Order: sequence, then structure tokens, then C-alpha cells
Amino acid sequence: MTLTLLSQRAPLISASSAIPCADSALRLSLHPVPNRRAMVDGAWWPYSRNAAAELPGLIAAVDRLLDRVTLRVSVHGDTWQSLPRRISARGRQIRISWSRHTDPRVITLRFATGEPVILLIIPSGAAAGAAEATLKLTAQDTAGLMPDDILTLANLPSHPAARPTRRAAIAGSSAN
Repeated sequence: MTLTLLSQRAPLISASSAIPCADSALRLSLHPVPNRRAMVDGAWWPYSRNAAAELPGLIAAVDRLLDRVTLRVSVHGDTWQSLPRRISARGRQIRISWSRHTDPRVITLRFATGEPVILLIIPSGAAAGAAEATLKLTAQDTAGLMPDDILTLANLPSHPAARPTRRAAIAGSSAN
């Protein structure tokens, strides 16, 4: 199985190499062939929680590395800011679906062909050492490991800090 590890300080190259490759702009680890026994197919460490700014690069990289066309991205609605219904990526509009009933630690990319890809989201404010450990860990075989297990092994909190919902912000302001 060939794997790809995208992290820092090198140009993006194809996933055909058995050696992990790197990209300075996108921090991503990804198995080119998803393992259905694993809960996640890789990890992504975005620079922010701004979905409009972060998702186009992720979609382009995953499409290119897996030679697929992303049709839809599914996320947890409370973990992202600036979450549009559609986003431009690679010259087309990608539908963004969100729910508060999905795991806030993952993002799912669905394609025209093949199985979806599920990525563990490393919190944007994570310490570099722990985030890089998570990227390396998910580049290995993670079959049998739940997202909590992976984050714990990498010394990251297992539950991301969700952005406050509108209801929570209104409740907080009325308490004053």
C-alpha cells in the first residue's frame, strides 16, 4: 500500500511514490487506497476553522492524489466558521453538507466513483509536535483505532473545541 504524507516544506508530488510526499501549504496524511477496516483514511491539519478558506485546497489535493472527483464534503456544522452550502474547487462547485449529528473530529469527502474518504481533523491550534505525530500515525495502518485512540496516542485532546452556536451565544448574553 502506498501512502502519502503531506506536511511542510516541499512541493506536492504524485502519490505514486512509496515515499511519503510533502506540501508546505497543506498538512495532510492520506492512504491512496482507503482501508475499510480503518475508521479514518488519513488526517488533515487545517490552518484555521474557516471552511471557505481551507476546503478548496484540501479538495484539490485529495482529488489529485486519488485521481478522483470530489462531489460532496460532509462536516460537523459547529466545528467550522464561514461554512457555505457550496464551494468552488478545481473549477466546479462542491456541495458542502453539515450536521450536528456527525463526529466533529472528522471530515468526509464523497466522490463520483469509489468509497468516501474520511479524514481525522487535527485542531488548527494544535501544537506542531502533536499534530505531526497524528499525521504520521494516520499515515500508518490505523485499523481498529477510533478517532479518540489516535488523538490520545498523539497527545491531542479527543474532543475539539466547537465554535459557540448562535443559541449558546444568545443564552450567554442573556445571562449577563
